[in-house]
Amino acid sequence: MQTQEQGAVNSTTVSRAQVEDAIARSQNYLLSLQYPDGYWWAELESNVTITAEVVLLHKLWGTDKTQPMHKVEAYLRSQQREHGGWELFYGDGGELSTAVEAYMALRLLGVPVTDPALEKARSFILKKGGISKTRIFTKFHLGLIGCYDWRGLPSIPSWVMLLPDAFPVNIYELSSWARGSTVPLLVVFDRKPVYITEPAINLDELYAEGRSDARFELPRQGDWTDLFVHLDRAFKLAEQLNLVPFRQEGLDAAEKWVLERQEATGDWGGIIPAMLNSLLALRALDYSANDPIVERGLKAVANFALETDDHYWIQPCISPVWDTALVMRSLVDSGLAPDHAALVRGGEWLLEKQILDYGDWAVKNRNGKPGAWAFEFDNRFYPDVDDSAVVVMALCAVQLPNEALKQAAIARAVDWIATMQCTPGGWAAFDLNNDQDWLNAIPYGDLKAMIDPNTADVTARVLEMVGKLERIKDKGLRINEEADPLSFILHPSSLHRSLAYLRAEQEPEGCWFGRWGVNYIYGTSGVLAALSLVAPKTHQREIERGASWLVGCQNADGGWGETCFSYNDASLKGQGTSTASQTAWALIGLMAAGDATGTFAMGVLDRGIHYLLPPQRPDGTWNEAYFTGTGFPCHFYLKYHLYQHHFPLTAFGRYLLIK
Repeated sequence: MQTQEQGAVNSTTVSRAQVEDAIARSQNYLLSLQYPDGYWWAELESNVTITAEVVLLHKLWGTDKTQPMHKVEAYLRSQQREHGGWELFYGDGGELSTAVEAYMALRLLGVPVTDPALEKARSFILKKGGISKTRIFTKFHLGLIGCYDWRGLPSIPSWVMLLPDAFPVNIYELSSWARGSTVPLLVVFDRKPVYITEPAINLDELYAEGRSDARFELPRQGDWTDLFVHLDRAFKLAEQLNLVPFRQEGLDAAEKWVLERQEATGDWGGIIPAMLNSLLALRALDYSANDPIVERGLKAVANFALETDDHYWIQPCISPVWDTALVMRSLVDSGLAPDHAALVRGGEWLLEKQILDYGDWAVKNRNGKPGAWAFEFDNRFYPDVDDSAVVVMALCAVQLPNEALKQAAIARAVDWIATMQCTPGGWAAFDLNNDQDWLNAIPYGDLKAMIDPNTADVTARVLEMVGKLERIKDKGLRINEEADPLSFILHPSSLHRSLAYLRAEQEPEGCWFGRWGVNYIYGTSGVLAALSLVAPKTHQREIERGASWLVGCQNADGGWGETCFSYNDASLKGQGTSTASQTAWALIGLMAAGDATGTFAMGVLDRGIHYLLPPQRPDGTWNEAYFTGTGFPCHFYLKYHLYQHHFPLTAFGRYLLIK
């Protein structure tokens, strides 16, 4: 690691011509990726469990013969590592549940247990503790084909669906992603189906203690959460005695909820887990594979697939709105004219994607009116604050033929975001005041992602948006001639609460946690970008501490990197192999801090920029194997394939402004 003084001593000179050349190549590459309709969209990579579960889904529906399963097998084999396992994220050494699901899929695809790849995998799995040590959702998928006993899975009574919104516990206290995945599972966990597949398999060889000695029960933690284990026993007894109250009414309500939330495109919630679970619920309810609802759902799953000559795999989600807005920002930041034809097409496409329907957010937010954006092509029920704020900033940066329409769309979005401010003062991704942390302790929620509380990174994005809009207003460019949409979001009490929230969230070292990007480098960069715009004087101390922390994390090669393991081990904050995306985040944060304080650590910035220059390939791209996106901390990670391209471009553009 480099200290600030070391960075200054070892600074590397970077010429303006070098950066301009890198910008030109990067811009040309990104412009070449734009789709004819105006959007940008690249792969969103996760781990192999998504693909493995789709294999199981098609086996259960009997639709596997219509899928390129030979390519799926080749893909799964290509992702196996030398140690025999499969990874949760690049370089993690292999993860047990991921390996078990990959093994299951290969067996369902007809690979024999004697296959060398499965022999290596089996050795890895058994050393890690076998099936009994896997996560709940792995056991659930195994339970569907008789490879795990339903006795070891938690009960989820269907009457949960009937609890009113005002009740302390109801489905709307779950995060949007947990809600969309859980409601259909009320049906499946009630029916507890066991299907016979072709080929029929058992995975007895993956029980470290032997299948006959396995204990199919919920694990105890030795603390207050064991109360849930006792409660689960009561639920199971009620099931055995057929004394579950309002059972059928709950199942009917769950089925209705699932059907109502299917998009016209066939998907649910814009995420594979909700899509797969909804289709599993319909299977448990004995829907036909030829039912139009099922056909649309299976087609939607296929729309998330990527295919090459040899491989076929499934993305957990797709990110065209996110990708488009961030690419547009990077192009403008790096000097592309705001009225460039590509930016106009991108801006007009974004306007078309604004969601003007009420979604699940309206259950708790009774004041907001529609006007947000979602992550995906279509997702009426679940727009999010983060995407909406980035889209607003992207639209503000470009000049469109119909500026009045753009300004009205921005006003509507800002009004919606304002109503989504949570009680602690920050903003969450999808929901308002979705913060009952005890829900993460229920046995079913072993991914610890049952809620969607406000976070520093999303809050920072909103405040950065506010700062950008304030600058536009200061230049005499009104968002709305009749009503200033910032009037609420910049109300002194609203702004004070959000700034107090960020101040309280700053770590002792000076950094901020990153919920949706890895990790403290991401969070710190975002907060510095926000504070530099909305509170450069009142929060100068926080800005200086954040910048100092980033400087202290700079690697010897001049770049920055942070391992996903920093979510598991706080001592790893800001530590890891340098990557293009994380280096760009650090540079963006430091330049924002310099703008706020009037002091730029040029030696540190020069070394960071210098780190990014040599790895850039002639076509303007960077190679980045590491995962720098976060789904669920400690449990699910993402690699956005455009991050390593547009974030460095943003950093280059902003660097030239101070060079």
